[in-house]
Amino acid sequence: MGVGEPPEEPGPDAAPTDAESTDTEELLEEIERKRSLGGIAAIVVSAVAILFSLFQMILAARSFTVRFTLPLLGEVELFALQQLQANVVHVSFALVLAFLLFPGTDGTGAVARRLGALADAVAGLGPAARRAVEPVRGAVRWFAVDPNRDRVTPADLVLVVLTLTSPVYFLQEFDEISSVLRILGLEGGRPIGEVYPILRAPAAALTAVGLPLDASYALLLGTVGVLLVLEATRRALGTFLAGLVASFIAYAYFGHFIPRDAALVGIFSIPQLSWANVVRNLWFTSQGVFGIPVTVSVRFIFIFILFGAFLETSGAGRWFIDFAYALTGSRRGGPAKASVVSSGFMGMLSGSSIANTVTTGAFTIPLMKRSGYSPEFAGGVEASSSSGGQILPPVMGAAAFLIVEYTGTPYGEVIVAAAVPAIAFFFGMWVMVHFEAARHGIGGVDRSTLPRVGDLLRRGWFYLVPIVLLLYYLVIRRLSVGRSGWYTIVAVVALVALVAAWSRGTRVPLLAGIGLGFLAQAAALAVAGVGVAGLVTGAAGTPLSPVAALREAVSSLDVIVLVVSVGVLLVRPGVESRLLELDDSVDDTAEAVAGRVGRPGLADNQAYRFVTFIVQSMDSGARTATTVVVAVAAAGVIPGVISVSGLGPNLTSLIVTLSGGSLVLTLLIAGVAALILGLGMPTTVMYILLIATLGGALEGLGVPILAAHLFVLYFGLMADVTPPVAVAAYAAAGVAKADEWGTGRIAFLLSLNKILVPFAFVFSPGILLLRRTEGEAVLLTLADLSDPVYLLSEVVVPIVGMFVGIWALGVAIIGFYDDEVPTVGRVGYALASLLLMVPALLLSPAAAGLGLVGLDLVAYTTTTDVLARFAGAGLLAVLLFGTVREDDRVVA
Repeated sequence: MGVGEPPEEPGPDAAPTDAESTDTEELLEEIERKRSLGGIAAIVVSAVAILFSLFQMILAARSFTVRFTLPLLGEVELFALQQLQANVVHVSFALVLAFLLFPGTDGTGAVARRLGALADAVAGLGPAARRAVEPVRGAVRWFAVDPNRDRVTPADLVLVVLTLTSPVYFLQEFDEISSVLRILGLEGGRPIGEVYPILRAPAAALTAVGLPLDASYALLLGTVGVLLVLEATRRALGTFLAGLVASFIAYAYFGHFIPRDAALVGIFSIPQLSWANVVRNLWFTSQGVFGIPVTVSVRFIFIFILFGAFLETSGAGRWFIDFAYALTGSRRGGPAKASVVSSGFMGMLSGSSIANTVTTGAFTIPLMKRSGYSPEFAGGVEASSSSGGQILPPVMGAAAFLIVEYTGTPYGEVIVAAAVPAIAFFFGMWVMVHFEAARHGIGGVDRSTLPRVGDLLRRGWFYLVPIVLLLYYLVIRRLSVGRSGWYTIVAVVALVALVAAWSRGTRVPLLAGIGLGFLAQAAALAVAGVGVAGLVTGAAGTPLSPVAALREAVSSLDVIVLVVSVGVLLVRPGVESRLLELDDSVDDTAEAVAGRVGRPGLADNQAYRFVTFIVQSMDSGARTATTVVVAVAAAGVIPGVISVSGLGPNLTSLIVTLSGGSLVLTLLIAGVAALILGLGMPTTVMYILLIATLGGALEGLGVPILAAHLFVLYFGLMADVTPPVAVAAYAAAGVAKADEWGTGRIAFLLSLNKILVPFAFVFSPGILLLRRTEGEAVLLTLADLSDPVYLLSEVVVPIVGMFVGIWALGVAIIGFYDDEVPTVGRVGYALASLLLMVPALLLSPAAAGLGLVGLDLVAYTTTTDVLARFAGAGLLAVLLFGTVREDDRVVA
């Protein structure tokens, strides 16, 4: 038998019933441990989230200096920030939301239980003790405990206030940070009474009773800030990651106690650092909490999370699922193939394996079950596909942006290099769900119950436009990643406004208004060198030629469409759009707010729904980003400590020593470390941690830097589907109402090509369309493609071998090809897969073994690589021929 269990009896209906539908919001809140707030608290959280998104949108549109030209007033500067200041504000927004969204304790944790037991023990001493304990117990529960996860506690508000002290200080006292603290250290900073004279008297009073408020305010602020990040990490991401980060901080301070001459551990000895020095490097420089990971979040990650939120809230998520079903649903095993396509695409945008598994799985898993797949297999397909979405260009979750920043590789080159391996992974998923369907006789959905591709394209063509525009901005125009994300968000909003305003009665004035607006913009550029908005505000420029003015006006077309469409919506708020199908969350919010203000009919107003769409997208994007920002802030501590302590070269030396300089062993160590450290961690944290600890060793052994970073990413994503902490698989099990361990096991097996594919492209960079030249790897050029020997041996053979090997691996995992494959046959298919995909995994250890007996052979060369792949192809042919012969005998 293979990975699947006997199927359920298929039903005739393609859509999930109400009994099978899962409340995705409740399930996500349960998995992510979020609060479910109402009333004033919910309004405050939404307001903070919307402000967070607004701040990031301004940064994406105008960078760190925001100036406007106003009539009569001239140029007005709204704000001018340094990168460090922007990072502080960014993290502070996330910390505030984390303290409001995630409870500190619900009273059931280990610490809470022990304190409760202690209180019970004291209360048991007698009535007087009980009378003394109960008020204290009640006050503590009121102050800090949220048992139902439905209220913001006073303790949370205290943490919010403490969080706000950092951005205030960084914005007001940045000169002190950049000059005094840099030269004199944190000990040279002023006490709080000097920084804020209004607090001099309270600070003196508290100092008199023993609080050290006469110390440097910067030192106190940094210490509290680091503790706040740890607490937000514990709440949002769990105790394990918070403990890991805390251990690195402790190591930075206590690591000098490790004797340098001690066996095994002496390599971890570091120079002594004062606590003030540790805090300064973690909180007041770009090497710690506010280091590269947070910078990437400010510039890239948040804006693309927001783009995904706008796209999903516009209704694109459900449309892409329908589109995938229309394309594949009627094929053998169609519902599972549709899940592979739709989950991969939505996982690329969301950047969260868990969230995508739950939200997309709510549609795909019930359909897979009803078609005949077992609940465990359906959940495994969804979890594996959703986690794989983060390796799929062009967005790749948040990973692509981190790779860009850490490697210095242009974004276009990253997504080109990542394309072939990503396609190979989803090809493998497709093959395996096909074989599972063939084994159990699972057909497709009745074509009459599926939407037609043409109808879907006519109804939702505009959902494809933002993806095309994103590629255009990134690859063709080569705009910055942040600016490309901003332009694409504007395009999404403009398209939604256009579709919302489009009807038989409005299409003529809409098109006329857009045309006139375009001509007015072009004329203004030709006459004054600025657009219509510039003319209104009094700006001036250099007149453009007619052709240049038209070209520049085209770049403003999205704004023109947006302005005209909003104008039509305001004039005709009751227009009925037949195309627009916003996400259900938009309509739910619109109806709830309209009912709350006593105007339920407002929910049918298209202008009101459009505003709700924008606000809901900003709210949703910031909430999604909160966990990511907290994660990258915490993860920034790890490379910060490694950098400040000088541990990096020692780690590289240790790994190379352990592996004996063997690339295969180093890759295995890196892979195992990625699986272990990635368990239960967000992808961003895992990536940052592993690159900080293992990246140097991989690059030192000659692995192209891009291949090394993608290798780490692939293995880290495996952690989402690797028991015992297969978070995406267990989330899928909750949706599928399946056994968690069984779902995790199947998800892991379905994702096995995510292990072999990275080995394949490390040993054969041609799979990434890279060529080694003069010590570095660069994208293939036309000259490379015109070299037939190189193209065949280094690119074509490895890529073809990888795809054929993935096909063979699918047979080995599922255990079926036209008929059940016996155990010996499955071993043969697995061996053929290894030879076809990564012959180095067999040839290099073989050479090492021969070296032990005195035979010094170079077993892995380009020639032996090609020969081994052909040997794998021969073995696969023998296995397939044997299967055909067996089938012929059965027929006879």
